[in-house]
Amino acid sequence: MARDPITTPEDVLADGVDHTTVGGVAVRKGTVAAFLANATALGAAADGSAEFEAIATEIRAARPALDAIGLFEVLAVRDPRVASVLADAPRHR
Repeated sequence: MARDPITTPEDVLADGVDHTTVGGVAVRKGTVAAFLANATALGAAADGSAEFEAIATEIRAARPALDAIGLFEVLAVRDPRVASVLADAPRHR
């Protein structure tokens, strides 16, 4: 029988489940939303400021989970500041 090509949020995380493991990496619910919020916030932060560094730290910490779920296989980061922060982040292989 063929696999249904449609995936719902409930297929990924059932109601009441806050995390899963993908490729050996723990992925929390909200990881993608937090990444997007932090990427947006990075644009308003001054280079080298404490705020910039705090946001960059969160973006770098999310990189392995975002790699594990394949985010960057289908989406490209267009913001050069975010791309630069991600380039310095540990990757999941």
